[in-house]
This record gives sequence, C-alpha cells and structure tokens, in this order.
Amino acid sequence: MESKYLGKIVREPVTELDSFDAPDGVSQVTMTSDELTSSCPITGQPDLYTVSIEYVPQKLCIESKSLKLFLWGFADKAMFAEKIAAVICDRVVADIAPKRCKVVTVQKPRGGITIESVAEFPKAEA
Repeated sequence: MESKYLGKIVREPVTELDSFDAPDGVSQVTMTSDELTSSCPITGQPDLYTVSIEYVPQKLCIESKSLKLFLWGFADKAMFAEKIAAVICDRVVADIAPKRCKVVTVQKPRGGITIESVAEFPKAEA
C-alpha cells in the first residue's frame, strides 16, 4: 500500500488519514499530540489542545504524518472543544475502520477553565 503523504512535500492540511496494514500482534495504538489548535466559534480566540487517539486496529493503522497534516486543518476552524473530539473520532472510524476508538481532547486553560472531551466508537451507552 503506497502512502499518499509519507516522503512527499505537503504544504497544506489534509482531510483524510493515510494508513498502512496493521502488523500482526498489535492490539492497541495510542497517538498523542499537544499541537492541536483551533479557535473559539464565539470569540475567535485561539484554543490549544492536547489530543489522544487510542484505537484497536482491525486491518489498518494510521500513518503519523497524515495525522499531523489532518490535525493542522483545525487551525483554520472555529469549533467548540466537544465537537473537535467527535470530528477526529469520526475521521478515524471512516478511514481505518478500527474495532474500537477513543479520542480525548483536553483544551488548555483559558479563563481558568480546562475542558476535556471524549468521543468513542462504538458510541458509549448512556
């Protein structure tokens, strides 16, 4: 499977995640970044996040460069913290069809408030 982004110059964010065949014996993957940014849809102020993506691969794993490029795309988006976790989780599920996925975003304090949001697949029962 040829990578769409690995080893190539990419000068803009991407809307999909590249993948590779999951190696035998891998039961869980966790990818974490503290470089996620977006802006508040009300005030336009910048929001900074740490994001953790934990998934159980079925057949595919996420290629890390494509994840970095995908996360870069949030910098130009005005979105509430809770929505960001859901959007990332939906993208992971759409692109690699994992057995399970959990995305946690932690918005760094602004105004003294930290927001942690969780999105899961399959959806958690209430």
